[in-house]
This record gives sequence, structure tokens and C-alpha cells, in this order.
Amino acid sequence: MTNLQRNTPRFWSAFTAVLVIIVFPDAPVLGQGPWNTYARNAQHNAVSPAASQSLGRIRWQTPVDLQPAYSGNELLIHYGSPLVTALNTVIVPVKTASTGSFRVEAHSGTDGTVKWILPTDYVLPPHDWTPVFGPALTSKPRLYFPGAGGRVYFRDNPNNTAGAIGQIAFYGLSNYQANPQAYNSNVMINTPLTTDPAGNVYFGFMVTGSTPINLQSGIARISSTGQGSWISVTTAAGDTAMTKVVHNCAPALNPNGGTLYIAVNSGNGLGLSDPGYLVALNSTTLAPLARVRLKDPESGMDAALPDDGSASPTVGPDGHVYFGVLEAPFPENHDRGWLLHFTADLSQSRTPGAFGWDDTAAVVPSSMVLSYTGSSRYLLMTKYNNYANAGGDGQNRIAIVDPGATEIDPITGVTVMNAVMSIVGPTPNPPLPGVKEWCINSAAVDPATKSVLANNEDGTLYRWDLTSNTLSQKIVLTAGLGEAYTPTVIGVDGTVYAINNAILFAVGN
Repeated sequence: MTNLQRNTPRFWSAFTAVLVIIVFPDAPVLGQGPWNTYARNAQHNAVSPAASQSLGRIRWQTPVDLQPAYSGNELLIHYGSPLVTALNTVIVPVKTASTGSFRVEAHSGTDGTVKWILPTDYVLPPHDWTPVFGPALTSKPRLYFPGAGGRVYFRDNPNNTAGAIGQIAFYGLSNYQANPQAYNSNVMINTPLTTDPAGNVYFGFMVTGSTPINLQSGIARISSTGQGSWISVTTAAGDTAMTKVVHNCAPALNPNGGTLYIAVNSGNGLGLSDPGYLVALNSTTLAPLARVRLKDPESGMDAALPDDGSASPTVGPDGHVYFGVLEAPFPENHDRGWLLHFTADLSQSRTPGAFGWDDTAAVVPSSMVLSYTGSSRYLLMTKYNNYANAGGDGQNRIAIVDPGATEIDPITGVTVMNAVMSIVGPTPNPPLPGVKEWCINSAAVDPATKSVLANNEDGTLYRWDLTSNTLSQKIVLTAGLGEAYTPTVIGVDGTVYAINNAILFAVGN
């Protein structure tokens, strides 16, 4: 995560003691909610239907990057999320070369045994930090993963050692086959894939040069029957200055699946200060429904939608939409950005969160926080770092915030979402003051144990117990390193998956 920060949020220094007994499952119970896409589902709520196992041991591990491109003690990369089928097959996106060649692997969730491996000719878009290579599953089951030229490959029956494979081009496979070089050179998928319960697939793509059918950067849909369609970012935003979907911005759908949300900007993949919009589209036709220019809540200036971030829209159970942006002017908010908050039709802006831009917020049912006395149906879990090298105190936290309650942010004086509780990282970060940051782009929420599973830059996976507000369990994965954006996942048998130092770790009983 690039450095952002926030002054110490308000949190409770005293609370009523509660005896909590957490029972972790001894035997796997399969089929409890597969993890189909980034942050689990099309709303990106990261809520696990399966109870997580105890963080007792590393059960198996496998590399997700065969040639990590280190920059000192940092990895400037966004790793794609592992996926888990209903039958406990783990799909692992793997980078195979320092320049960004990729493949997908299928592993047994029980012991990590490799079931099959498929390469892809996927080409990364122009970038600074290495963007996400993000496959997605459907309930068919079918796996989709990006290929070159804006194509999407699929593999049926991913639980089996053999299955049908194929490819789809959203603009027509016959068009691609007529001139593959033109499309391979100029069309690149630049977001993770998102799938819906019906088996439709959505993603953003970037066009850098001419193609025979005059493709423009935009948003694509492939139906469950293989029919492709697309809309340009200029049409979606109603602004000819827009050039592309924001890198790494996985499309999101509202709870009934009828509206698609995605962010677009005016960048070229290399910038940090590009303005843009959050747009709403009809999820079937991709017709524009609404758009909102994204603004900094303090300055009123256009917020930045950087391609080095990993924010994707999160859609709450009530249809409200949350999306992280970077502050402007920078670093007025200690590089924390803002978590902007909109009604479902994007017509009303609600209270923002005090941290946002390189993070996708997770949904926390209010019942998970026994001490909570407010009226909100759900809360949000987000990073709450306060970066020492951007004016902060280095007290890097994760937090539960209330989208329906407010407080005054001590750094900016802006009215922001109330921080219901937060917890600071445990590991000093010399020579800077404070502690090492929380190294996540999406955490995993476990209602069964009333906890959040989150990875830290210190190389450790932690369980944040929301009843005691303590880091109640931990397991050391590596010696730690800086910056790589990583997701945390809970499998259908409760195994917890976390990436640290280019390795995927399967942790459980």
C-alpha cells in the first residue's frame, strides 16, 4: 500500500468486559459460500459465510510470483485474489516473469496439491505499480481469466483435472481472429473480472492504439451465454476527457444485480492525480444510468483516482455505494484519501470516511460488534493508516466505521464517519515513528467468530476480535516487507488465505 495516513481516530479507551468463547470448526463443512471474485462477491462485501479456522499453523503454501520485482524491501505490485470453489478448489493467479507473464493454478484446498495449470497470454496495460491479474469464478462452475487483446479465457469444471477450455472476445471473436496483432498490441483488460450469480462477467479495458473496429477504452460485459457488449468510458461518464477505467477497479453490482458501478479517470496508467467519475450502468445493456464527479470533501477540488491504488466500489446491503479516492491537494489528509459515500442512484453524497484511496471497504454486520449501540444496519471495515512520511504520526490502524454516524476528523476538521473502534498495528517501523502499516486491499470478515482477518506489513496474519478489540490470534508468515497490495480470503472449509512476500499461505487448524 502506498503510504497514506490519518491521525489517531477516536476509539474507546474503556468498555464493559465481555466473556467470549469462540469455537473454531474441527472438520471442514464444504459449500458454505464460495469466494468467486475479488472481495468474495459482486458487492465486494468480503463477508464469509464459512467460519474461519483457528490460525494454528500454515497448512500449505505456494508462490504467487515466480520472479518478484523487489524495489529495496518493497514489492510495488497488486496481487490478484485467490478464489475458492464450493468444492474447495483454490484458484491461484500466478505471475511468472518479472515483466508480468501470468498463469492460473488450481490447488486442492485440503493440502495444496496441484490439480491443473493453465497459461495465459495476458498483457499488462501501461502502468507504474504492477496492476492486478484478476480471474473470477461462476457457480456453473466456470473459471474466467484475462487474455491478450481484451479476450477472456474460460475453463469449465475447475474442480476436475480436466475440463473444457475456450475464449471469448467481448467485441466478437471473429473480429479478433481477423487481425489478432492489432488487438493484442492495443487492447488490455485493466481490472479484475467480476461475475454475478447469473454467470455474467464484467471488467474494464484500456485501448492504447487503433483497432479495425475503432474500440475505445471502456467497460465490457460477457453474458452467461458468451455474448459480448461494451460501452466507452466517454459515453459512460458523459465526458470526452475520460480515457479509461481506473486500474484495479473491479466492477461492483447492487444487491439485486440491476446496476453496475465502476470508476473512470483521465489518466494513462502512469499518473497519481487523475480526476474522474463513479458511473452507474444498467448491468444488462450497459446503458448509462448516473454519474458523479468525485470531489475532495475538504477542498472541493477534483479528487484523484490514481492507477497505483486498489480501490473498488463496495455496495452495502441498502444499496449505498462506497469508493475510495486520493485527496487533492496532496497530502492534505496525510495521504489517507477519502472513502466517498453515495446513495444507490449516485444522486446524493453522504458522510465520507477519513481513509479510502488504496483500499476496498468490507461490510461488517452490526451484530458482529456487541458493544455497538448505534442504529446502522451495517458498519464498514477499512484500513486507517496514518503515514509518518506524509505528515502523520505513524500510528497505523484498521478501523470499524459507522456510515450512519459522524465525528469531526482531527486532521482536517471535516465531518466524517464515526470510528466505532480501531486497533493499532503491533510492530515498530524504524526509522519512522509509529508502527508498520496494514498491508491489505481487502480484508476478510467472519461473522461466525465476530472477527476480521487482516494481513500486516510485518509479515504476520492477524485475527482482530471485534468483541474484545484485540488482536486475539496471529501467525507469522514471513519476515515482512513493504507495499504489496494483498487480499485476505476465507475458504469454504474455513481455511484462511493470505499473501505475504509473493507467497500464498493457507492457514488453519
